[in-house]
Amino acid sequence: MSATLDLAKQLIQRASISPEDMDCQQILAQRLIKLGFKIESLPFGKVSNLWAELGKEGPLFVFAGHTDVVPAGPIEEWSFDPFSPTEHEDFLYGRGSADMKSSLAAMIVATENYLASNKPNFRIGFLITSDEEGHAINGTRKVMETFNSQNRNIDYCIVGEPSSSKRLGDTIKIGRRGSLSCKLKVQGIKGHVAYPELASNPIHSALPALAKLTAAAWDTGNDNFPPTSFQISNVHAGVGANNVIPDSMEIDFNLRYSTELDAETIKQRVEMILAEDGFDYQTQWHLSGEPFLTKESQLIDAVKRSVEEVIGIKPALSTAGGTSDGRFISPAGAQVVELGPCNATIHKIDERIRISDIELLTETYTKILVNLERLSASK
Repeated sequence: MSATLDLAKQLIQRASISPEDMDCQQILAQRLIKLGFKIESLPFGKVSNLWAELGKEGPLFVFAGHTDVVPAGPIEEWSFDPFSPTEHEDFLYGRGSADMKSSLAAMIVATENYLASNKPNFRIGFLITSDEEGHAINGTRKVMETFNSQNRNIDYCIVGEPSSSKRLGDTIKIGRRGSLSCKLKVQGIKGHVAYPELASNPIHSALPALAKLTAAAWDTGNDNFPPTSFQISNVHAGVGANNVIPDSMEIDFNLRYSTELDAETIKQRVEMILAEDGFDYQTQWHLSGEPFLTKESQLIDAVKRSVEEVIGIKPALSTAGGTSDGRFISPAGAQVVELGPCNATIHKIDERIRISDIELLTETYTKILVNLERLSASK
């Protein structure tokens, strides 16, 4: 059994459902201590965060990832126990196999392999959290806030999220859209549907504004991002009876937006549209993260070159998909690229990764470290 596969299995068999870590970080820390890394535990609330750093000079390159996973769902629907990692027909099955415990294992073994025959002229760090799949408040976000207050800067960062689509390395993420959510509560007056003049229907009141919001052209996107998307995700009103006008309605909606906009601009525009029709409402906003983009850079060049050398394909550059912890690392000035396994089965029943991809990912991460020599020399 390969070193990466063995380590991935050790991690998968620990049911670290967010925000639990279940000592996964301890397993990783023990491997890093043997390599000479200085280990720092940064717990916030119930969340475990691990920082490890090697070296004192040169730019800082960081592998970033998470040990937490989403719940397995109905165990009986899995082909194999989700927390008993199982090899079957060149696949490793288990919750977290693709998102993203195999990436973590590959990062560790790649670093071991690299340091066995190289003395880097740059620093190497690991930033690992157990709060990526959950609220993402006390994980990488809090660590980066701490680092920023201490003027600790990251130069380059590889996030091991499952970025690939149809085959390993076909896509690398160089940014992500921003995510802004709102809970809209519309107030009305309850009454009988036969006497609408004695009531105020919050659904009727809000519909024109919701139509405007869904039809709005927020922007046209740009070379790296598609146009901003507005989506209503939940609507709740009424008591379940068909003869009662409800006294309130709650609507959840989300905007995924590009670097053409910022959260405050979006809020102002939404509030302006809502206010036009004069109904009684309240909004509760939640910003998951602003958009970020790593433009053509030294790190992108090194990752592209490594993928081409190891896997033999030219990766596409993308900003598609949901949010990642890269949104917390990029604002401080770091170049951030996401490279990891195929994402077809993440968060699903029978999540899995090709065993051969585990080895290729390890080789690719190792090659990135080798290519970083050129980056550090130019800093």
